[in-house]
Amino acid sequence: MGSTATQLTKIKLGKLQIVRRRLLQRYEYQPFLSCLAGLYGCQWRRYQRTRILPGEFCCSKFEFFCFGILVVTFGLAFVLLYFWGEARNDYNDFDWNFYGGKWVPWSVVVLGVAGAFFTYIAILLVLAICLLSEGQRLHLFWCHKIGIVVVLGVCAVAIGFLYHRWHEEWNTFALSFQVTAPYLHIGALAAMTVLSWPVAQHFATMNRKVPRAIILGLYFAVLLFLYLVPLGMYSPCIKEKGTLGSKPAIIGHRGAPMLAPENTLMSFEKTIELGADGLETDVTISWDGVPFLMHDQTLRRTTNVGEVFPNNKTRNAAYFIWDELAELNAGKWFLQDNPFRTKHLLSREDKRKAGRQTVCKLSELLKLAAIHGKVIIFDLYRPPQKHPHRNTFIVQTISTIQESGINESLILWLPNALRSGVQQMIPGFVHIHGGKKPIEELQLEKIDNLNVRYSEISSKEIRMYAAANISTNLYVVSELWLFSLVWCAGAHSVITNAPQQLKELRRPWFLMTPSQYQMMWILSDVVSAVLIIMIFVFNWWRENGLPRFPNERSKSENLVYSKFQTRFNNVWSISGEARHHGNRMPNASAASEAIGLA
Repeated sequence: MGSTATQLTKIKLGKLQIVRRRLLQRYEYQPFLSCLAGLYGCQWRRYQRTRILPGEFCCSKFEFFCFGILVVTFGLAFVLLYFWGEARNDYNDFDWNFYGGKWVPWSVVVLGVAGAFFTYIAILLVLAICLLSEGQRLHLFWCHKIGIVVVLGVCAVAIGFLYHRWHEEWNTFALSFQVTAPYLHIGALAAMTVLSWPVAQHFATMNRKVPRAIILGLYFAVLLFLYLVPLGMYSPCIKEKGTLGSKPAIIGHRGAPMLAPENTLMSFEKTIELGADGLETDVTISWDGVPFLMHDQTLRRTTNVGEVFPNNKTRNAAYFIWDELAELNAGKWFLQDNPFRTKHLLSREDKRKAGRQTVCKLSELLKLAAIHGKVIIFDLYRPPQKHPHRNTFIVQTISTIQESGINESLILWLPNALRSGVQQMIPGFVHIHGGKKPIEELQLEKIDNLNVRYSEISSKEIRMYAAANISTNLYVVSELWLFSLVWCAGAHSVITNAPQQLKELRRPWFLMTPSQYQMMWILSDVVSAVLIIMIFVFNWWRENGLPRFPNERSKSENLVYSKFQTRFNNVWSISGEARHHGNRMPNASAASEAIGLA
């Protein structure tokens, strides 16, 4: 019985040793390696590749420098792509600023270029990590080196240009982290966990202490930062249950400009059909004193003035009389330029109706709002020099409002000029101040509403104004993530290009309780830490061995040495045969193939 039990134990130990050897064994999939090395370094043939020998660094100093530049370029390309992706809310403003007589969707062009750059650099980085994981030395193809430098330069210049020319959009960039940071955190942890495999592999094989300490120190410094960064995160969408305020009122920016030509009667009718709470527009005074709706200083972008009045297409819109304005078509441009790339959402009947739109009077909009009980807020432009109504434009506008018969409480009076006189003349108007202002001054001026760009006010300031019974109206909020953010922050109303989207949102995106968020990031950190520890332990065990028996490690080393000696002898035997057959020295290809076949 004793001998039988001993034999069974030996059999079990033998099976365990076989399992361990299989775990320690590496398989090289030559087609896969050829693909990786070919795409990364144009090394399509086997003899062109070299493995990283135990104790060696992953590559030469120059290749390591190139890899560092690749990582930096990846970071810049990601910043550019992320910035531009989050700036989508203001794409129309960007395209409008670069309008030069023909509408070009420059925002989409920039997005495509940024996406292509990021994809190219990301693929190279993934290839490099895969090669390192397979124990291959890095050698970047010279064309890729040039490409990386080009991408690095373009991204750096683009980021600098956008910082100086579109500085306010970087506030949007910072705001976006209040909703995306928890998910970026999980993505970064996943990337660091995957990266732990090549790091652990090289840590286990390197003999020099200084490079080993540098690599491990950098890796764990970044990892520790990622583990602790949630402690400094803030988002208004992380709040206790029952503390979320009411949904902000929705005001259509120039109507519903994604579904109809802006500032036309059709656009405002669409806004009302969608159930929006108010209408926003821009008012210009014609030469003969008729207030009409026009955002730009000229008529060139939103009318066919170039066809009807070719000699006056760049003239200020306020210099036209109303009879001339009434001749213009204000809808064909929308179908031709497709500024929001939403023309496909229109029915055939809507397209026909849009193509027949004309310039709209303020009086027409007021009558429409009065019928449906919608509030109106508008920018009022002062006429240019030598205009007959330059000094009477406010009186002219108020007269039009009074003649329309609209309820005075539906008018949100935005112009700051001569506000005290307007308050005395029409006490029923609801006054709203453009921009931030101290609470004490607002209370003295009897103003209890603010109209502020969404990126110029913080959630703390919104709460501060709300505590003083001052409402905030934010413009222009069209993306769902941004609307969710201002909803959580407590904004009273928003002006939007997309009332059709915001009306459908029933609950803010990314809304969670503090306990849910805490559980989310702690669980992510723990799972990541456990996986990384397992990866490091496995690679250390595989490379250095944790022998079960004292003699196992020495046997393993002798076996490796004997195999290397056999392969070394095979190489010299081949070279000997070569000398017999032609006195030619063996090339690297023959030696490599001999070693591979041995």
